[in-house]
Formats: sequence, C-alpha cells, structure tokens
Amino acid sequence: MKIIGLDALVFGVDDIQACSDCLRDYGLKPSELSERGGRFEALDGTAIIIRRSDDSSLPPAMGPAPSLRETIYGVGSSLDLDAIADELGRDREVRRDADGVLHAFDDLGFAIAFQVTCRRPFEAEADLTNAPGSAPQRPLNKPGITLDMPAVPRTLSHVVYFVPDAAKGEAFYRDRLGFVTTDTFVGVGPFMRTNGMDDHHCLFMIQTPPHMKGCEHFTFHMGSGTEVLLAGRRFEQKGWTSFWGPGRHLFGSNWFWYFNSPLGCHIEYDADMDKHDDEWAARVAPMSADNSQLFLFSSKEKWAPGGPPPKQG
Repeated sequence: MKIIGLDALVFGVDDIQACSDCLRDYGLKPSELSERGGRFEALDGTAIIIRRSDDSSLPPAMGPAPSLRETIYGVGSSLDLDAIADELGRDREVRRDADGVLHAFDDLGFAIAFQVTCRRPFEAEADLTNAPGSAPQRPLNKPGITLDMPAVPRTLSHVVYFVPDAAKGEAFYRDRLGFVTTDTFVGVGPFMRTNGMDDHHCLFMIQTPPHMKGCEHFTFHMGSGTEVLLAGRRFEQKGWTSFWGPGRHLFGSNWFWYFNSPLGCHIEYDADMDKHDDEWAARVAPMSADNSQLFLFSSKEKWAPGGPPPKQG
C-alpha cells in the first residue's frame, strides 16, 4: 500500500464564521462554503474541512467542540485502498462512503480515512538564495523580496496528536500502515512519515494524560523560511495571536511559526523540512528547548531612533 501523505483534516466547530475567517486569513482558498461549513485548500488541493460540530456525517468527537474529527490520507490508487481495507478489516470495522473514501479508527480512537489523493500539480516560484562561496541562484537585478510577494500555503504538511499511549500509536501506524519513525523524543513520542513520502514527518504524537487526547496543531508547507516570516507577519497583522515562533526546529529542520486559532488547536506555518529515505537512522533525544528549537526569534517593534516610544509592560 502506498500512502502519499495527508490530504485533509476535518474539524467539528461551533463558530463557522470565526474558523472561516481564520483559515482564509491564514492563506487557504475557500470553496463549498455554506452555513454547514466549507473546504479550505492549499495550492495542491490538500485542505482543512470544517463542519458544524453536530453534523451527523462526522465521526464521534473525542472531546468538546471545536475539535479534530477525522484525518484523511491520500493514497496512490484504488488498489492501495483495497490493500488498506483488507489490512484494517482484519480486526475493526472499515466503511466505504458513496465517494469511495475508506473510513476507520486507529488503535487510539482517532478517526482516519483514506482516498485516492486529491493532490494536483501546481507551479510556484522558489525562494532563490545568493550565498558567497556558491553559485548565485538569483539573477542580477532581481530583488529577493518585495512588499507584495506571495506567501501562501502550498501543501498540508503534518498533524500533531495528543495521545494517551504514544508507543501503542507508533506500533499501529508502523505495523498496520507501513509508517516509518524518523526521530523520537524520549518519553514524548515519535515523528513518523508514510511509506510513500520523504518528508521528515506527517504525524507526530505527544504522550499526554487521557483527558487531553486530540489535536495539538497542524501545519502547511510554505515555500521558504522567508515565506513563513512574511505569511506569519501578515496573519498577525490581521489580528491572530502568535503562540510560538518564529524559529527553526532541530528535528526536521523546518522553520515554524505557531498561532492560536478558533479550531481547538494551534495552526502553524512551516517550510524547508528535511527529506529522508530508508537509509536514515532515526535519532532519539530528550525533549528540551534546545532539541525542539534550534533558534527562536522575537520581534522588536521599535528599532530605529525617532518615532513613538516602545510600548511598556
């Protein structure tokens, strides 16, 4: 079975308008909008889907709304769907809906689904770098950044779960679905990628008490660290509150900037994640500030002489 990666995350929410505003301001393109919810897509078609929390089509909630209700993975073909159905059907209910999407639950109680991937080809400009000692990537007279440069989500990157038993979760995704562990925080949980992708991870599990089970955050890949900073600053200027970042992680090497959101979890921008194959030897390290963030920025509102005094407090 070839699982490519995340296609969509489905949330049950009470405030459709607030969640729609957040996802639109974050940079996703809305479609299928109604009073029942909507779909918000990145450039490649991967998406966040919101529905009213009392929508009967949603899997059961693991806690109060708003919350993650289902994680949808994209696969390469209908044959992969058949292989997953055969594997998971050995010991749990597996259901196909009218669109051919396969629905089940993992060993921790998270609703998971599989579909022939919705990802579509797209073109977006690369962030070219000029570095002394290497051939210039950006040609003469081409600015590296402009005030109006685009910075929009390109593809759904990863989701992070709070789980009561990270070892049990890791065993399920490894043994039943072929996921690969790339790194692990001791006593916390594993970073895992699917067998059909080379990103450092699309799933990270964090060991927590049972009452905390749910989604900690999700993120979309941006085109570069510059785009993370630019998109995050624009998001912040629209009134959304920064939670952590901007900075750069050690495991995965990805740039990050996390924000609070009305979806019941944090929402992140990321970029420039490491790529791995089966030759990679997974690292194991304790969870610490040094191991979770290589560096962390903080902004300074006033840095030049003159102008209004800095805010106090």
